[in-house]
Amino acid sequence: MILAFIAALQVAVPQAAPAVALQDSIPVVNLADALRLATNLDPNYVAALGRVKNSEWGRRAAISAFVLPALTLQGVYQKSNTPSFNVGTGGASRTFVSASVIASYELFAGGRRFADLSFANASLEGARAGQAEARFASALITEAAYYDVLATTALVEVARERLNRAEQQFAIARARVLSGATVQTDSLQLYTERTRAQVDLLIERSRLRVARLNLGSLIGVTYPVNAQPLGIERAPDLPISQEDAVREALETGPQWRVARADERAAGAAYKARLSAYLPQISLLATTSAFDEVIFPSAIRRSTISIGVSLPIWDGGRREIAVTQARVNRDVASAIRADLERFARRDVAFAFEAYVTSRSAEDLARDALVAAEETYRVQTARYQAGATDILNLLEAQFTLSQAQAGIVTARHTTLLALAGLEAMLGRRLFPGKE
Repeated sequence: MILAFIAALQVAVPQAAPAVALQDSIPVVNLADALRLATNLDPNYVAALGRVKNSEWGRRAAISAFVLPALTLQGVYQKSNTPSFNVGTGGASRTFVSASVIASYELFAGGRRFADLSFANASLEGARAGQAEARFASALITEAAYYDVLATTALVEVARERLNRAEQQFAIARARVLSGATVQTDSLQLYTERTRAQVDLLIERSRLRVARLNLGSLIGVTYPVNAQPLGIERAPDLPISQEDAVREALETGPQWRVARADERAAGAAYKARLSAYLPQISLLATTSAFDEVIFPSAIRRSTISIGVSLPIWDGGRREIAVTQARVNRDVASAIRADLERFARRDVAFAFEAYVTSRSAEDLARDALVAAEETYRVQTARYQAGATDILNLLEAQFTLSQAQAGIVTARHTTLLALAGLEAMLGRRLFPGKE
């Protein structure tokens, strides 16, 4: 009865389809194209580009304030129901037209223009560093999705091989049970192993479909996209030492550059607020024309004046602005110092993760060789009746774990490299971008 039950289940349960049945026709993208497409679509990167453009115009305005006056064109057309004196015509008129050109230039602004230029320069540097930071942040997300597709594809193959081994051993066990060489529980245990392998294969295939859809969404399409294999047999050694990586991150790393630029910008803004306590000297030139026609020309007047102003009290608004600027400067300094203190820890985390996972991949390959040999020996011993089913199942499980361990170690290595490159703000190996 037990044998009949197992045979019926074997017929009822559909055999697992080979891995090639998984949408072979879906498009394939390489890593460089995926990074380019995803970065251009990332809202954070688009916003970073906009901040660079805004900062560039802010710097132009700060430079022009040193040499160019502020110009204003003004025109007034007025119609009255009763005549009155018109300055332009010198007589009574119901129509009054005036036009003016006003130019003003700050002769002394208490150092505010220099502070504004310093703020603009720091803002531009911070915006450019922020652009690099946003680009590598987007690349990190894209690479994670790309490597997830590669890893899941490999895990699907691992699950398929596990199912194939389980089916082969199940057939052998059935034959041994029918011949009376072993008990019926061997078939039941191998049937359970085959069922688990089928479930694992279904799960990995489902994860692969989701991973492909995720990669497609990042590069701007609504259908699944497959990742082209990298073609790297073994992860290379890092071309930089850990100490050099820490030093480079502090000097040129995007997030540290942004923090230093924000600190300088906050300091410049604070100095600009302090200039409100100093007198302001301005030069004002005005040319006006008056008439009763659209283009007035009856009389023209020009004036030049120099104005001096010294703010005394404006209800505390100046003091509030200075206090807020000082607080912003202190906060920016604290953020910069905090990032620099933890730079060694953050870089070391990514650096050690790469080195460790790379070594783990080498060890996993050695473990795979041992697991394959152990499985071969246990299979031969089981067929000869020299071992029990538990040893065979353990060998099967160990072999599957060793295969998955290589995939996991490679995935961790690639992610660690992407994180380290994001901190440094450059690629350590050519070919990605």
